[in-house]
Amino acid sequence: MRPTKLSARERNMKKRVIVLGAGIGGIAAAYELKESLGDTAEISVLSDTEWFHFVPSNPWVAIKWREPKDIKISLPDTLPKFGISFSSAGAKRVLPDENAIECGDGSRMEYDYLVVATGPALAFDEIEGFGPDRNSHSICHVDHAAKLSDRWEQFCAEPGPMVVGAVQGASCFGPAYEYAFLANADLRKRKVRDKVPITFVTSEPYIGHLGLGGVGDTKGLLEGLLRDRDIKFITNARVDKVGADMVTVSEMNEEGEVKKVHEIPSRLNMMIPAFKGVGCFFDEAGKPIEGLVNPRGFMLVDKHQRNTKYTNVYAVGVCIAIPPVEKTPVPVGVPKTGYMIESMVTAVAHNVRDVIAGRDPKQEATWNAICLADFGDDGVAFVAMPQIPPRNVNWAGHGRWVHLAKVAFEKYFLHKVRKGTSEPGYERIVLNMLGVNKLR
Repeated sequence: MRPTKLSARERNMKKRVIVLGAGIGGIAAAYELKESLGDTAEISVLSDTEWFHFVPSNPWVAIKWREPKDIKISLPDTLPKFGISFSSAGAKRVLPDENAIECGDGSRMEYDYLVVATGPALAFDEIEGFGPDRNSHSICHVDHAAKLSDRWEQFCAEPGPMVVGAVQGASCFGPAYEYAFLANADLRKRKVRDKVPITFVTSEPYIGHLGLGGVGDTKGLLEGLLRDRDIKFITNARVDKVGADMVTVSEMNEEGEVKKVHEIPSRLNMMIPAFKGVGCFFDEAGKPIEGLVNPRGFMLVDKHQRNTKYTNVYAVGVCIAIPPVEKTPVPVGVPKTGYMIESMVTAVAHNVRDVIAGRDPKQEATWNAICLADFGDDGVAFVAMPQIPPRNVNWAGHGRWVHLAKVAFEKYFLHKVRKGTSEPGYERIVLNMLGVNKLR
C-alpha cells in the first residue's frame, strides 16, 4: 500500500499519473490533472479505444439523428497537443500492490498515482436472450447505438411492437426515457407511429424514480408525457427472458413477489443493462481484487474519491461503488450523471496535487446533478443538489428549451475536448453565480 505522505525525495521527482479510461470522466480528469499539476507530473491516458465519444448523444445516433463520426474525437491526434501521453492498448489487469498496469498488448505501465475512470462493463449475460449479440439492443456505447440505427431503418420499413426500458440492477434510466420518446418522435415524422405499440419496461418502483427517489415531480411529469404519447409502461419489472419476438417480464409487488407475468410481443427491443466492474479489476481466477473493488467490481472510494487500501488510487464516475438510495422491490442502482462525475474529477485533481505537495487530501465532490433529456421536440431537465437526497435543490422542468439546451451542450462539450479544457473560467463563473459548485 502506498503511504499517504511522501518523502522529500519522492516529492522532488516528477510523478507518473495514469488516467485509466477516456470517456467523459477520463478526459476531464486528464485535463484537470494537467492544469492542477503542471510540470510536476507526467499525465498518461490508457484506454481500449482511440476515440472519445460523447455518450449522451447515443440516443440520437440510434435513430440516425446523428452519425457516430459527429460525436467522436481522435485521442491520439488530440491529447499529445496538450502534453498528455496516450495509449489505446487497454488494461488487462490492474496490479495495485505493484503500482502497475498490465496492458492488453503485453506491455506494462507503472504509476505513482492512478485515476480510474473506466466506466462499467455491461452485464448482458445476466438475462436470457439479452444483449446486442442476442435479441435486444443497447445505447450505452456508440458502436451499439450505431448497430441499433441500422436495425431501426429495417424496423421502420416493417414496423411492429417494440419494448424500451431498463432492466433489474440498471442505474442509468434517463437514456431509456430519452430513447422511448425519441423513437416516438421519429416514428411520427415517418408517419408510422400508429403501427408501433411501445411498452416502457423499468425496474424503477415508479415512473420517474430514476434511481434517485425522483427529482422534483419527475414522477408526475414523466408519467404524463408517457400517457400523452401513448406509451404503455410497467414498473417494478424484472425482465426474465428476451426472445426474438417476445419479452417476458415479471411485475413484482411491494414485497418483491411476482404479481403478474407479462409476455409482451416485440420486434425491436432496447433496454439498458445492469452494470458491473470491468475485467481488469479481477485477478486471474476471476475474483475481484480485495480492497480495491467490491464483489461486483466497482471501485471502493472514500469521501475524497480515494481508495482506502491503495491510497494512491482514485476513481471517478460510473466505475465507483455507491449504495442504492433506498430498498426497492426490484433492484435499481444510483446513476452517475455528467456534472456529478465532473465534480468528482475536480476533487481528485485537487487532492492528488495536495498529496504530492505532502498534504492530506481534503476536497470532497458535491455530487450535484444537472441533467438534460431530449425527447425530440421537447425534453425534461432536472437539477438535484446534491444528487443523493436529502437535497438543497430538488427541481424538474419540461419544455422545448431542453431540446435546444442539449444540442448546445453537445457542441460545447465536444469543443472543450478539442481545446483541452475541462472547465473554462467563464463556465466556472456562471455556475458559481447559479450556486452550482463542484466542491464542498
